[in-house]
Amino acid sequence: MRCPYCGSTNTIVVDSRFVEADNSIRRRRLCNSCKRRFTTYERIDTVKVTVIKRDGTREPFDRSKIVNGISKACEKRPISRERIDAIADKIEAKLMAQNKKEVTSREIGELVMKELYKLDPVAYIRFASVYKNFDSPDEFRKIAILMRNKRNERRGK
Repeated sequence: MRCPYCGSTNTIVVDSRFVEADNSIRRRRLCNSCKRRFTTYERIDTVKVTVIKRDGTREPFDRSKIVNGISKACEKRPISRERIDAIADKIEAKLMAQNKKEVTSREIGELVMKELYKLDPVAYIRFASVYKNFDSPDEFRKIAILMRNKRNERRGK
């Protein structure tokens, strides 16, 4: 394993733990060259899912795209990286549980929006504005009013 700090391949595993939540192995490593520690995760390589994009093109599923999209939506919000990773893990697990070889980007986007709706209203609106391609302030206003009404219904107001 290459050290992310100095690039040396002279590293050792200090601790390994199974992470049940995402079915991975967490390894704490020590670089023998610069003496810094870092963490790596090993995940089981599962059946490859192909994503069918809006324009009909196909590409391999890439979890990092979900993490990046959620991270952008959550920028400057009080949401930890761990929570973002947990959401990405949950979405990835749902996709794998469907046992489909192909999934549309629309299905993935809907799963992300569902999780962001539960997590943070601002992050939800940010993601929705890009995902649904908002092109006017009225669209922002409509979704904000819709969210407020749904939250008030849940509170019994």
